[in-house]
Amino acid sequence: MLNRRRFLVTGTAAAAWAFAGPAHAAKLSLGAVSAYLNGLQTAVADFTQINDDGSIATGTIYIRRPGRCRFDYNPPEQTLVMVGGGQVAIFDGKSNKAEPEQYPLSRTPLSIILEQNVDLARRNMVVGHREDGPKTIVVAQDPKNPGYGSIELVFTANPVELRQWIITDGSGARTTVILGDMVKGGNLSSTLFNIPYEVGQRQR
Repeated sequence: MLNRRRFLVTGTAAAAWAFAGPAHAAKLSLGAVSAYLNGLQTAVADFTQINDDGSIATGTIYIRRPGRCRFDYNPPEQTLVMVGGGQVAIFDGKSNKAEPEQYPLSRTPLSIILEQNVDLARRNMVVGHREDGPKTIVVAQDPKNPGYGSIELVFTANPVELRQWIITDGSGARTTVILGDMVKGGNLSSTLFNIPYEVGQRQR
């Protein structure tokens, strides 16, 4: 069962998966990582989510920067998570309620990579930056609100690619999202990220 309340504001140990490429590569700079995220305008990818209780869910993620993201979960999950208009909305398909659970994007570490101009070198945002074989791992948090939690971003190089993130909430609960190959570019409809539109569709 997906822990909806901890999604995006909170996996277990990261799943093991192989990276293509050399066994060792130079650590990516914060500037290179920031430039990659700023250049990521739209993207679609399959994802695997590992929750803090060890349960696993899969689905498709849609990203439209800045500020918009959508997680469509595969059955048997009946959950939809939308990020748009500065809000995170979690729709529970098992309930009869059209209205989602909702809270500000600014209260989640995911806001760090969805903001309009990502600059990981500013504001004492980065609290960890290390190399692990072919991976560069960057841990970031809102320095003004560390209680909101942190996000651990895993990148590979040549070319730079975001492979995984781990969100840890203020209580230490962790949620891991592992990304498949991303299809970048293209036109993603605004309705994919329009929370009031989705509510209207469910009220019909």
